[in-house]
Amino acid sequence: MKEKPFACDICNKTFSLLQNLELHLHTHTNEKPLECIVCKKGFSKLSSLKTHFRTHTEEKPFACDSCNKSFSQKSSLKSHSLTHTKEKPFACQLCNKAFSQRGTLKTHLLTHTKEKSFVCDICTKAFSVKSNLKTHLLTHTKEKQFACELCKKAFTRQSNLKDHLRTHTNEKPFSCYLCNKTFSYYKGFKIHLQTHTKEKPFVCEICNKAFYEKRVLKCHLLTHTKEKPFACKVCNKAFSQKFSVKIHLRVHTNERPFLCGFCNKAFSVKSNLKKHLLTHTKEKQFACELCEKTFSQQSHLLEHLRMHTKEKPFSCYLCNKAFSYDKSFKRHLQLHTNEKPFECDVCNKGFSTLSGLKRHFRIHTKEKPFECEFCNKTFSQKASLGSHLRTHTKEKPFVCEMCNKAFSFKSELKRHFRMHTNEKPFQCDMCNKAFPQKSDLDRHLRTHTKEKPYICDVCDKAFSDQSSLKTHLRTHTNEKPFACNMCNKAFHVLSTLKTHLLTHTNERPFTCHVCNKAFYVRSTLKAHLLTHTNETPFSCEFCSKAFSQKQHLITHLRTHTKEKPFACDMCNKTFSRSESLKVHLWIHTKEKPFLCHVCNKTFSLKQSLTIHLRMHTKEKPYACGVCNKTFSQNTHLRTHLRIHTKEKPFVCDLCNKAFSDHSSLKKHSQIHTKTKPFSCDVCNKVFVSTRNLKIHMRIHTKEKPFPCHVCNKTFSYKQSLIIHLRMHTKEKPYACGVCNKTFSQNTHLRTHLRIHTKEKPFVCDLCNKKFSYKQSLKVHLQTHTKEKPFSCDFCKKIFSLKSHLKLHLRTHTKEKPFSCDVCNKAFSQKQSIKMHLRTHTKEKPFSCDFCNKAFSSKQTLKGHLLIHTKEKPFSCDFCSKTFSQKQYLKMHLRIHTKEKPFPCVFCDKAFSQMHILKGHLRTHTKEKPFACDFCYKSFCLRHHLNSHLRIHNKQETMHL
Repeated sequence: MKEKPFACDICNKTFSLLQNLELHLHTHTNEKPLECIVCKKGFSKLSSLKTHFRTHTEEKPFACDSCNKSFSQKSSLKSHSLTHTKEKPFACQLCNKAFSQRGTLKTHLLTHTKEKSFVCDICTKAFSVKSNLKTHLLTHTKEKQFACELCKKAFTRQSNLKDHLRTHTNEKPFSCYLCNKTFSYYKGFKIHLQTHTKEKPFVCEICNKAFYEKRVLKCHLLTHTKEKPFACKVCNKAFSQKFSVKIHLRVHTNERPFLCGFCNKAFSVKSNLKKHLLTHTKEKQFACELCEKTFSQQSHLLEHLRMHTKEKPFSCYLCNKAFSYDKSFKRHLQLHTNEKPFECDVCNKGFSTLSGLKRHFRIHTKEKPFECEFCNKTFSQKASLGSHLRTHTKEKPFVCEMCNKAFSFKSELKRHFRMHTNEKPFQCDMCNKAFPQKSDLDRHLRTHTKEKPYICDVCDKAFSDQSSLKTHLRTHTNEKPFACNMCNKAFHVLSTLKTHLLTHTNERPFTCHVCNKAFYVRSTLKAHLLTHTNETPFSCEFCSKAFSQKQHLITHLRTHTKEKPFACDMCNKTFSRSESLKVHLWIHTKEKPFLCHVCNKTFSLKQSLTIHLRMHTKEKPYACGVCNKTFSQNTHLRTHLRIHTKEKPFVCDLCNKAFSDHSSLKKHSQIHTKTKPFSCDVCNKVFVSTRNLKIHMRIHTKEKPFPCHVCNKTFSYKQSLIIHLRMHTKEKPYACGVCNKTFSQNTHLRTHLRIHTKEKPFVCDLCNKKFSYKQSLKVHLQTHTKEKPFSCDFCKKIFSLKSHLKLHLRTHTKEKPFSCDVCNKAFSQKQSIKMHLRTHTKEKPFSCDFCNKAFSSKQTLKGHLLIHTKEKPFSCDFCSKTFSQKQYLKMHLRIHTKEKPFPCVFCDKAFSQMHILKGHLRTHTKEKPFACDFCYKSFCLRHHLNSHLRIHNKQETMHL
């Protein structure tokens, strides 16, 4: 045995080396002579300081041979290697449980000794491990030093942060070897394994119920003790679980952290989200074996099975009444106690159940969370949705025992049964009239009392029965639940649908006895009869104007009283007529119910559609009496008439300038105010009017709402479409007063006039050169900047103008959009077709000032002028030969470059010039267009003809 001669005077521990004893003594004196230069932390050993310093340098010199994971300490590597070997060398002597690390064994032994030597100074709570005490202290200091870099959420433990990070990385490192299911957390993995082993180690001592987790057992025990240790800070409501308090608090904070990925509906509890998701997936995995009905939840299936088994496990101890469902039983108990613990905050009405309060609260919030999958109609109660669904499924589960007639609703069956019994249990006290239903009696009584208890929340109009209010509310919501089976037209009221159906059958049951005219509705007949009697029984008390119908009088009276009872919910604007409010609401809802069948454009107003249709029909029903000019709109005619009358009724308050129409005044007033109240959300550009903003927005949205009916090309602006249409119609309404030349656009005429006026308003800042056209200035500026920003994707050739690039691209695409109306020859450029047309018209507008010779193109004239000036500005870089025209230089350069860009399609022979190729092709086609006038011999090339003509010339001289 190794000798240890050096003993510690304090604890008698012995050491073989003196330096080891010295280091040991530091544990008693708590002396730490070695200090870290980075964080100033003290250490008693040099090796401990070295190991610590690696936390700063992030050095990890110890690497695992199996997985290449590296560690800063050798001991950490040793512990890690045991995860590969699965070796657990440290065993507990009491329970034989084995551990891979000694420290873990030490911690485990404390579970047997129940020793808790680490005590909290604040709350005296004791812990067996020091690390647990450290973590506990953070609950007092509220310190959370481990923060997530992705979502900034903070944690007290590093292990908790590691677990949390997996929610971002979606990492699931724990895999079940039985079913390959993966888990993010070790605890979840452990609990899952028990589902395979069926092991439930935590047993309740009271009812022997077993659980997978200790936490769940603790919660379960509270159901026996009725203990509720967790109270809500807001309303003092007590709960048995801390988690339940967290969920409950969301009722107060209105927090709903669980969001549906389909419809963005939010929930306060995750389980509610899961249930809700089944409404989208339509998944119903629990099926009844007896009737094959399926359910989304197992609890619903269990409840349903009691319908078949007639089992009623819930019995009332007061009256012995039994119930199939727990909910029904609880609700029944409250009938005995008359307890209504749930009170509405708005109207203080009490309810026996929370669900009853929730349903009631929807009356105030107008919330309708239950949507019909067939017609998208929404309901405030699930039961109402169930009843409504029967209108689609045509299910009628309630059958009359006497006549076997089936009904969708139980209430309908009850009412029907009174037909057989002739029972009318509800009698009026005033007139003794009897009714089969209480609702009928209530409605009848109001005819005596004139009471109208049902008030519209939107316009405050009162009604005597709820059904009338419901019908009225549809005028605000624009709900039309009654649809015609023949034409799909929808209506607010069933009676209106019935009347409408007569338009299909052409049945008119109400006939006028005076003129035999027939009507669909009795009220229309009544109104019609007044046209025969000329009776106007409804008179205005202000202006004595009389009306045949009461409704017309009511509407008219509002012109005097200035009453506007119909208010918009969104902007509070008021209207005197319900029709005006309807039209206005479409501004907010963006609803455009009137569709043009020609171009599919939609409109908010029927009148707007009528006006729009005149664009297609070219109808202009409003004619000017002075000049016979016609208009599609009456307003346009009125504005036009002011040209003749010189009337300018709209006057500016600031400068007294007068205008013939209101829109012109509006535009003018903004000159004074300098206001541009309408700004673009995308680029912040401001505009004078909403119309200008709308037009501008099309730049961002790329919207082109104006299509050409000839070629289907679309345009962002109406004016652009009008200009484009002139391409098809060949209309040129703008004529030059000097030379009578016509143009399709006013801007083109203005530009043309500068030829006559010699006006050059565009000046170059660099050389003061002037130009008639802005585009010419732009082109010129690039001679200074040498800028060529437009590049060809095919050959990388660059251009100074986008228009030049467009033209160039046609050399690649072979596109020739301009065709001659005379010979159908196609051209890639507009200028080329113009020049070509002159070959048909024989027009030569460009004449030489020297010899009066005329040319069809300006370019040809320029080339000709060089003959007179003897100027040859184009020189060859190879041989210094000069040329008068650029094209001659191009042709000459091919002599040097040996380029032959014109290949023959028949024999692979290539030529440097096009006209040589043309001549060569005739050798293949045998075409001989050059004929001799003397002997009618023909040739394929002109110079062959010329050579031939010399034979005749020689013969002629010989005869002479």
